[in-house]
Amino acid sequence: MELHPRNKHKGTYDFIELTFRLPELKQYVRPNKYGNDSIDFSDANAVKTLNKALLKSYYKIDFWDIPDGFLVPPIPGRGDYIHNIADLLKERTGEEVKVLDIGTGSSLIYPIIGNREYGWSFIATEIDEESMASAQQIIDKNKKLKNIEVRHQKNPRDIFLGALKSNEFVDVTICNPPFHASIEEARKGTLRKLRNLNKGKTFRKAELNFGGKGNELWTEGGEKQFIFNMIRQSIRFAENVGWFTVLVSKESIVPAIISSLKANGAKSKIIEMGQGNKKSRIICWRFSKKVN
Repeated sequence: MELHPRNKHKGTYDFIELTFRLPELKQYVRPNKYGNDSIDFSDANAVKTLNKALLKSYYKIDFWDIPDGFLVPPIPGRGDYIHNIADLLKERTGEEVKVLDIGTGSSLIYPIIGNREYGWSFIATEIDEESMASAQQIIDKNKKLKNIEVRHQKNPRDIFLGALKSNEFVDVTICNPPFHASIEEARKGTLRKLRNLNKGKTFRKAELNFGGKGNELWTEGGEKQFIFNMIRQSIRFAENVGWFTVLVSKESIVPAIISSLKANGAKSKIIEMGQGNKKSRIICWRFSKKVN
């Protein structure tokens, strides 16, 4: 599968243009084994700087940064989620659309892309105060970002309660849930990622912070349990939300999720996504309207 047709990051990165827009990226650019300009994608600083250049070049974001050790998001994949949600909401446009981003993280990446590409307004929730401060700083330092509100989710067990007011309506919720079920599983996953990027190179334990911290990477019960909790809690907010959506990485858990949605009276649909060999999907559901 390929990236969404409207995704600005289809094809290879134009490092000449990117380094022109952000000269500090140049220090990380080296020829790869094919002789093409690239970066070391296992180097968190290199990937973070690439993100700064992409956001500056394609979304006119003058300031973007995250604290060291926090999750560095892959912008092309994040963009695909937003573009597919735009297709889901095809009858809605621009500033009319209001989105709840569950667990926005320190990067604020989904609200940035949705706001700059489609003019959507966002409620961006977060349980971690350092991540909240980082997200708010990004908003404060970019005048082009409008109608994005960061809200503190004080109870980590709640997903919608405390995030939405009783009389508040959003067109869609988006969520990229923690993938792993434990800190040890997260560490092993990070090691696998680093080894795949570096052909078996051995990494020290101190380097395992690359790619995220704590609640960004793991939650009790993992991705499956988080989504089951999300479905159960969504029933109470059926009238507050047009579409509930969640990104699902593990294909093996999809049948159980669909069964849970059906058992709880929700109508659902699946949007398949992919980039090269990496595949994922968005599961969407609602309670009061027909699915097209």
